[in-house]
Amino acid sequence: MKKLLLATVAFVALGAPALAADMAARPYTKAPAPIMAAYNWTGFYAGVHIGAAFGGDNGFATTIPGLTGGSRDAAFLGGGQIGADYQFAPNWLVGIEGQISGLSDNNRTFTNGVNSFRDRSDWLASVTGRLGYTWGPGLIYAKGGVAFRDDNGLAATAGFLPAVTDRESTGYTVGGGLEYMFAPAWSAKVEYQYYNFDTTNVSTTGAGAGVTPGVLSYKDDLHTVKVGLNYRFNWGGPVVAKY
Repeated sequence: MKKLLLATVAFVALGAPALAADMAARPYTKAPAPIMAAYNWTGFYAGVHIGAAFGGDNGFATTIPGLTGGSRDAAFLGGGQIGADYQFAPNWLVGIEGQISGLSDNNRTFTNGVNSFRDRSDWLASVTGRLGYTWGPGLIYAKGGVAFRDDNGLAATAGFLPAVTDRESTGYTVGGGLEYMFAPAWSAKVEYQYYNFDTTNVSTTGAGAGVTPGVLSYKDDLHTVKVGLNYRFNWGGPVVAKY
């Protein structure tokens, strides 16, 4: 028995190196490079927005005795936009956008206690260029261009008629915002936009009893805040790139 045990130990000792030599070396596998998603903002889009509009400069000048006036009423707005973007270099973006918004009760009223003028806009529109910087699904941008509004002019009560109004329906707009791609082809945005329609001038001949002829002048501008949703028609998903 003792001889058998010694023979077994000797066999294992002599055969182990040969057995180890016959074993295949463990294969080495290089870890794959990390994959990042590079979002592509180039393409056409359309969307909707809602928000609010607030009067800008509340000052005015007048030669009409006793005339007082408040700020333009805050108004709800809602509408839509269409546009196109081009991404380059590689995180910068240029684009163009057309936008229109309907307004609710966006009035500014002036009164002498008996008669009054009322200025109202029912809609705003703009055509703007924009420049932005992207980081993955995020975009920060500035915009500016030409602004439009309805040409309703001022409504006046009988005592202030006839009245002659010089009121611009075309002006300029500037603003900026943040946009984020939250799902394939969809992005959400929050945006500030300022509209300026220069100075509105109204003159009256004072046809009403006890009304003195005079002139009213005031700066005509609006501040707006909007949230919106865009659908990108040719969004093909993120461009996959290895880093």
